[in-house]
Amino acid sequence: MILNKETAKKTAELLLQIKAIKLEPQEPFTWASGWKSPIYCDNRIIFSYPMIRNYVRENFAKQIEDKYGKPDVIAAVATGAIGIGMLVAEYLSLPFAYVRPEPKGHGRQNQIEGNLEEGQTVVVIEDLISTGNSSLNAVKALKEAGANVKGMFAIFTYGFDTSVKNFENLDIELHTLSDYE
Repeated sequence: MILNKETAKKTAELLLQIKAIKLEPQEPFTWASGWKSPIYCDNRIIFSYPMIRNYVRENFAKQIEDKYGKPDVIAAVATGAIGIGMLVAEYLSLPFAYVRPEPKGHGRQNQIEGNLEEGQTVVVIEDLISTGNSSLNAVKALKEAGANVKGMFAIFTYGFDTSVKNFENLDIELHTLSDYE
């Protein structure tokens, strides 16, 4: 759900301006979900543009505080959201953690990296939502670790019915800066 239509329009304009949104109808992109699509949104490009990354960071922070107050922890979905999640946590002066798709195969074998204590309130940051599967995998890991997940914020969603149902099934609120249905 988009919380602010003006922010949504401005975010879309900025993503188009820096060519983060690519259109290739003749040679569709393969998404992490395995789906093929003529459109691809590469939010990592945001990091090369200080004004735009600050815009995204500050809008996430404002919307998080407006919606949930200050959580105990900002957690990001690895790997695409680690950068923006860290920026948001820093801006809000909050601890930061990130969630891998699965536990690491070596070392301490963590799935969640960073300090997270049972019962802490967490807002999850994601860069992009297509099916929502990888995002919700991170939410499940956080809940299994005892976190109280308030909701998720993403830069962009395609608004597929599949993702809407997946978020509803897990009872997680999704808020995005922009969308493309």
